[in-house]
Amino acid sequence: MVSVKVALERLYNEYAMKTPKKLKLIDTYMGFIFLTGVIQFCYCCLVGTFPFNSFLSGFISTVSCFVLAVCLRLQANPQNKSVFVNISPERGFADFIFAHVILHLVVINFIG
Repeated sequence: MVSVKVALERLYNEYAMKTPKKLKLIDTYMGFIFLTGVIQFCYCCLVGTFPFNSFLSGFISTVSCFVLAVCLRLQANPQNKSVFVNISPERGFADFIFAHVILHLVVINFIG
């Protein structure tokens, strides 16, 4: 059990020292979106799915936002410069915002 504690401490220290602030902000957003999806799912299990379209659109929205945030994190990570040669972090953020606008237009339309 001690080795797990040491490994987690080392993981946290490496993350805190080597991860840029932009990526930490994206990670915080991803954690928030993940927590929102878990809360929605637990609410659905406890209360029920009476307005099913509302639950489905909200849950699909959180999952899609999480996936888009993962894509943004991959594009904004300086270690992935060789993979995303022609995509700057600003372009990745603009794509992220554009995809969110389209996503939320679809979600609002689906709620009905």
